[in-house]
Amino acid sequence: MVLLVALHFLVAAAAPALVRMLDRRAFLVLALVPAASFVWLLGPVARATDGDPTYEHLTWIPQIGLNLDLAVTALSGIIALLVTGVGALVLAYCAWYFRPHDGEIWRFSGVLTAFAGAMLGLVLADNVYVLYIFWELTTVLSFLLIGHNPERRANRRAALNALIVTTFGGLAMLVGLVGLHLLSGTPRLSELLADPPAAGPAVTTFVALILVGALSKSALVPFHFWLPGAMAAPTPVSAYLHAAAMVKAGVYLVALLAPVFADTPGWRPVLVSLGIATMILGGLRALRQYDIKLLLAYGTVSQLGFLVAVAGAGTRSAAFAALALLCAHGLFKSALFLVVGIIDRSVGTRDLRELSGLRSARPALFVITALAAASMAGLPVMFGFTAKEAALAAFVDLGTDLGHRGWGVAALVGIVVGSILTVAYSARFVWGAFADKAGVEPCHPRAFSAGFTIVPGILAAASLVAGFAGPALTPRIATYADQFPEGTHHAVLTLWHGLTPALGLSVIAVIAGLALFMWRRPVAAAQHAIVDRLPMPDAERSYQALMRGVDRLAVEVTGRTQRGSLPVYLGIILVTLVVVPGTALIRAWETPDVRLADNPLQIVTGLIMAAAAILTVRSRRRLRAVLLLGVTGYGTAILFVAHGAPDLALTQVLVETFLLVTFVLVLRRLPPFFSDRPFNIARWWRVGLGTAVGLTVSGFAFVATNARTATPISAGWAEPAYEYGGGKNIVNVALVDIRAWDTIGELSVLVVAATGIASLIFLLTDRSMRQVRPRRLVTPDSNAWLAANLHDQRRSIVFEIVTRLIFHTVIVFSIYLMISGHNSPGGGFAGGLIAGLALMVRYLAGGREELDNAAPVDAGFVLGLGLAVAALSGLLPTLLGGGVLQSAIVDVQIPLLGELHLVTSVFFDIGVYLVVVGLALDVLRSLGSGIDAQIEDEDDAAADQNTSEVTA
Repeated sequence: MVLLVALHFLVAAAAPALVRMLDRRAFLVLALVPAASFVWLLGPVARATDGDPTYEHLTWIPQIGLNLDLAVTALSGIIALLVTGVGALVLAYCAWYFRPHDGEIWRFSGVLTAFAGAMLGLVLADNVYVLYIFWELTTVLSFLLIGHNPERRANRRAALNALIVTTFGGLAMLVGLVGLHLLSGTPRLSELLADPPAAGPAVTTFVALILVGALSKSALVPFHFWLPGAMAAPTPVSAYLHAAAMVKAGVYLVALLAPVFADTPGWRPVLVSLGIATMILGGLRALRQYDIKLLLAYGTVSQLGFLVAVAGAGTRSAAFAALALLCAHGLFKSALFLVVGIIDRSVGTRDLRELSGLRSARPALFVITALAAASMAGLPVMFGFTAKEAALAAFVDLGTDLGHRGWGVAALVGIVVGSILTVAYSARFVWGAFADKAGVEPCHPRAFSAGFTIVPGILAAASLVAGFAGPALTPRIATYADQFPEGTHHAVLTLWHGLTPALGLSVIAVIAGLALFMWRRPVAAAQHAIVDRLPMPDAERSYQALMRGVDRLAVEVTGRTQRGSLPVYLGIILVTLVVVPGTALIRAWETPDVRLADNPLQIVTGLIMAAAAILTVRSRRRLRAVLLLGVTGYGTAILFVAHGAPDLALTQVLVETFLLVTFVLVLRRLPPFFSDRPFNIARWWRVGLGTAVGLTVSGFAFVATNARTATPISAGWAEPAYEYGGGKNIVNVALVDIRAWDTIGELSVLVVAATGIASLIFLLTDRSMRQVRPRRLVTPDSNAWLAANLHDQRRSIVFEIVTRLIFHTVIVFSIYLMISGHNSPGGGFAGGLIAGLALMVRYLAGGREELDNAAPVDAGFVLGLGLAVAALSGLLPTLLGGGVLQSAIVDVQIPLLGELHLVTSVFFDIGVYLVVVGLALDVLRSLGSGIDAQIEDEDDAAADQNTSEVTA
């Protein structure tokens, strides 16, 4: 089963190449995939309907229960046959539907084939998460299929409506599925349904959320409006997605859960009432349509309501009828949509007011249409008749059952009214497409291949054959229905039940429906009068109004919150921190056990940090505030040393120094003093907020340090760090081996952030420099090691020479830290920071010319090279029999020098080293050299202006 589903996606990927080679004939090749799946499924479905379902399990992510669990049961197997059989026929139909050399079918072919695979995976899924994945795949792929022609506004709008509505339902369904998984303890649907969680408010809530997804997918009121709009898609999409596949997903989900959850409070009232309301509403709207495709679309809405009402009734006879109706609907409705495609392609219009004379021009097509429409209307001897008889019999039982008599009679009346409308719009479709209309010029359809008619002919013939094959189909369908308790009667599919109430109701529906069609003019006038005098709420207009309201709300919220003010943004974040987690902190507060300090050094350091923090917020000079803030960072490093964490202390010192220099570079473009405004309400508010944040974070620290009950996971890292990671420095081994995937992700984020920030700064500086005179020429520095550069009097020769003397030693030391970090304090991050600080000193000593002499390489190249080295180093252990990013240990005997103990993760550290060096270069070239050039140009512009003023 996994291979069958995967095959659809593999062939979908190859579909564009097939179309390029075979043009539209490629659809015949693509149709072989669902056809092969149909043939293969015949065996498992036969066994499943005999009571022997097939299960397939493939472990994927066992920690969260996400495995590829598939199953062929009586329900899923029968629907899988419908999905694959109709899918193969529709793909074959596309070979005649599309015109030769249509430039867009390369994409359409791949998406439609992938949709067939997603729908197959959905009905075979036996895992709540796999079900949701395929559910959303059908949503996304249907969005692409409906929007096949993105140049048309109708396609874009319809695709977006379908995407938003069904995604909303899918998210609600996901919450319900996860909830049932947590309550039952198993993600497998078969196990969950075999041993469901005990009834209660939680189960009722989760089931209701799942039903939201089912109702939105199957286009029931109030979500019904997206389906008629989706008719903007090509006809094969309507025939497959909106007749036999995607819209059936909601009905399938209701049928899947009904044996266990039909007695859940609200299940039957919601599903039956909404189903019947949808059935009647869709039928009434179908009678007002002139586009025969829209007529079928509203008829589909009506039929989906009928299906959900029957499947949601929750009795054995209703379940039997629901599965039979689902199969019958897939056959006759897909056939009718394909007929519409033939009429549209051969005549050029779908307006029934312009169609005339097709019955004599295309008699074979008329016969096919008559058979499919008869099945839709429930006329003998079609499959639709036997299935509808079973449904009417099931609701007759509900109407006479004392336990359900109140709503059962109302439901039966609603089903009969809906059936009357079904007969009426079925007759309207046949008449509208094929009747000879007075005053309308007969159509002269273009000739088309016989293959164009064969596909709907097969589906219509299947509807006829299935009507006579009722006795053979009954035990197969009954296998699913046997999961329900015994009912009033034993449901069967047969053309003659005797003189039963169901037969009488069928006769009433047919006679009344034909009468409704014959009196279509007064009926239409009455409909229009009612709509004009009593305007009914329009679901699509309500949806559009809701979306406009959401858009307007988004604009208002964005306008009030995204004000371009950093204090406002930071204030919102901090207020949220204090209110939301702070509330939880107060509720969970217990007086913590506090140990003041382990040694006097911690007390002294803490007091110094507190004093520096107070002086920072009281300082008026920006530079003094930055330096005092650095004291708190260096104090943290001392605390790390006092706690025996030299690696953290070293990294903290280096990071603090790096940030300190970066702050100083930025301060050059800011005023030297903070604003000297009086303490108004806004400033007192900020003081209060800062105090509240400090208290909240302190409270988190107290509670967190006293909340540990289990042994830290790091306590067991020492031995595996040395045995498997080949190093004694647990911190570095953790970064490059135990959690190497996390480090790769962090490196990627760092590269993206550095590139984005540097690009933004360069963009701003370049834009400002274009407004002044071109950059002045600067005498280049000598690249000799100890050469003095005397062309700039602002530079210190002593500082430059001393910097050049120690620069190479510092770089060598950084490389040593990088290589030795596996066993001693250091590592690629610390080594890279030291190299970056060495480059900073070169820049501070001689400006951008000195930096370019020290590192004549592009920062982006170093960043990319570092990320590439880190990623590729993860593949190196695989050559030595290990896993990706697993450290491999190689001991090599070197003459005279002894044994080299090489751990492959050192190459990962090299990548980290290069990324950090590239980040330092990015900072220096953007905040340093870029701003330097801007300042120089501004100074030159000011000098030129002064010269002109003096000359004047």
